[in-house]
Amino acid sequence: MTKLFALVLPLALLAAAPARTASFPCEKAETPDEKAICAHLPLNDMDVEMATRFAILKDVLPMGGQTKLRDDQETWLKERHACGADIACLRGLYETRLKVLRGVLSEFAKQGPQ
Repeated sequence: MTKLFALVLPLALLAAAPARTASFPCEKAETPDEKAICAHLPLNDMDVEMATRFAILKDVLPMGGQTKLRDDQETWLKERHACGADIACLRGLYETRLKVLRGVLSEFAKQGPQ
């Protein structure tokens, strides 16, 4: 039950919180993709959700799952960087990544307390 609570609480807080800054400090954004995320509220919100889900999964997945999660995230970040300031490209990447992270989180939650 404790793992499930730890899983659900941050998501509930995310849903209840007003829009926040991206998962990185926007005042230090240097690359075109980072600047676009900071300037475009829907992308900013997707970035916050993605970072929150990633952090939760990183803490609850078994070690092998954590390694794959990190490797996939690094690959995804390279793809995001390749989008530059292209909002449509960034939105598509975020939608795809969020779908994956939501699915993994949903499957983990179905397993119940371990």
